[in-house]
Amino acid sequence: MKVTPTARLSPLMPDEWNSEVLDALGAFPSSRDFVLKQWKEKTGDGRGSHTLGLFAHYPALAKAFLTLNKHVAVDSTLNVRDRELIILRTSWLKKSEYEYVQHLILGARAGLQEEDFLRIQIGADAEGWDAKDATLIQVVDDLHHHSKISAATWARLEPHYSHQQVLDMICLAGYYETLAKAINSFDVPLEEGCKSIDDETRARMMK
Repeated sequence: MKVTPTARLSPLMPDEWNSEVLDALGAFPSSRDFVLKQWKEKTGDGRGSHTLGLFAHYPALAKAFLTLNKHVAVDSTLNVRDRELIILRTSWLKKSEYEYVQHLILGARAGLQEEDFLRIQIGADAEGWDAKDATLIQVVDDLHHHSKISAATWARLEPHYSHQQVLDMICLAGYYETLAKAINSFDVPLEEGCKSIDDETRARMMK
């Protein structure tokens, strides 16, 4: 049985957000407005509120960090499915259950299937990947282990992705790695309405 940690800094909930916080979180308006809507309508879907609530303690950083978040998660040159593959593999490698659970939902909406989620846990060598998907997973692994895309991975990327897209890959993985470190360090718990991963999956993630 998983013991839910106590957050080292309690997230500020939407009813505690003042005008400065609202302005800062507005750097990623769709994220802020989703959380506000769910809170006001009491839908029981609290996704994202604890992350925004953490950064609400530091509005200046929130504005800068969420400006990058909006670009890499919404405005980048990568399609949604590719983005979610990169985010999920990054979350898995950084052992961030919070981040991983949030993006299981978004990944499914982007067209990822249950077998894709299982392959993400294994890595680029998992059976069943097509070549492009395996390369994206390998990009994340290269950056995680070596802080650089290897020559072999680069050669597989070039026929399919522009240099702008590769920069978006690097910044996307880097953003969610940093976010995972913040979430893990502050022991940010899952929100109401977010289903945690099962014990077997968690054991694989944390090994």
